[in-house]
Amino acid sequence: MNKVMLMGRLTNDPEVRYSQEENAAAVARFTLAVNRRDGNADFIQIVAFGKLAETIEKYLSKGRRVLIAGRIQTGSYTNRDGQKVYTVDVIADEMEFADGKKADNAANPVPTPAHTDNDIPAATPGFMNIPDGIDEEMLPFN
Repeated sequence: MNKVMLMGRLTNDPEVRYSQEENAAAVARFTLAVNRRDGNADFIQIVAFGKLAETIEKYLSKGRRVLIAGRIQTGSYTNRDGQKVYTVDVIADEMEFADGKKADNAANPVPTPAHTDNDIPAATPGFMNIPDGIDEEMLPFN
């Protein structure tokens, strides 16, 4: 079985190209920095095709944190100097955003009303009060 899951941040904006065929297909390439437990990072080459590549082009940029699921693919080619170069890429099958809404809104913040400490009543330690206007029956933990 060849299955890999990685979570990390893009080291650069994705490079997206389109094939020259009649039904042009997108190919996205980018590098994902994946942290190790020892504090270092691995820099993994990611390749995506088709609709996933188009989504990556539209929504991902340098620094964005994502979860990638796919498979490892090895290959080789001969460079201009006649030397054989070996490659290892992760071919992405799935992608999920891992930043969360707060990071999404950091680039395009939505204005929120200003609050003072007097506006918000004290909450039970470890819990926060449900703001006015939120339907408690819609909360997942009733």
